[in-house]
Amino acid sequence: MFDSSSHAGSFPEQFRVKPGSSFRMDRIDPSATPGIDDKDRAREELAGLTKRLIHRQQLLYADNRQALLVVLQAMDTGGKDGTIRKVFGPLNPQGVRVCSFKSPSSEELAHDFLWRIHANVPRKGMIRIFNRSHYEDVLVVRVHNLVPTEEVELRYSQINEFEHYLSQNGITILKFCLHIGKDEQKRRLESRLERPEKNWKFSSADLAERQHWGEYQLAYQKALGACSTPWAPWHVIPSDHKWHRDYCVARIVLEKLESMDLKFPDPQPGLDQIIIGD
Repeated sequence: MFDSSSHAGSFPEQFRVKPGSSFRMDRIDPSATPGIDDKDRAREELAGLTKRLIHRQQLLYADNRQALLVVLQAMDTGGKDGTIRKVFGPLNPQGVRVCSFKSPSSEELAHDFLWRIHANVPRKGMIRIFNRSHYEDVLVVRVHNLVPTEEVELRYSQINEFEHYLSQNGITILKFCLHIGKDEQKRRLESRLERPEKNWKFSSADLAERQHWGEYQLAYQKALGACSTPWAPWHVIPSDHKWHRDYCVARIVLEKLESMDLKFPDPQPGLDQIIIGD
């Protein structure tokens, strides 16, 4: 089970939900800073991680044999947009795409719940970031009783099988739950009200969902425990501190990219014989 106080093993293992464990959301302190506890050092090291990410993304794109899918889930104000901007913003936009999943359209509702997800998985050479994802279909629907409980239970195994299929077809999957506390969410919502440049981000729907905080924590606990697998692990990132969130996500993504067998394609023969005229 995830243990935010543990420093054993590799860096990602501090945050990974172990497959088959009795995962407990309430045992994770969202204000903790495992892995690095100095804000200035984290920001300094993030700059170095970013340079390496840029190189590995270029290599992934050129290699064109594999892809990376990054799933971001969080409560409202949890920092999905900020993570995308800080961690993936510096990368070459030719090789990165962001897909934000809203409430399903009538066309999407006419298909199985994974239909719209499969249509947006990354092609070879690409990084695709899901801002919310297919996990909405075991989170929101569970909290608001939109489908029968037995159907939600079935979806966990369907998700695992779907992600396994993707992994067998060259798509590496990393899933991040950006975990914030209820008090921190209140501060972030108040900031959206107090700062004119953030007013547009405020939605009264966020307040309605906030009333279901405890139910969402249990829904996340169930989903992460049921769907953290060796081929598509969940990582729970304590995210009250944005600098800690950005550093951890960047480092875990980089370590995964650096573990992938990537190489630049062989150049066409005879390049050493080419003379470019004036």
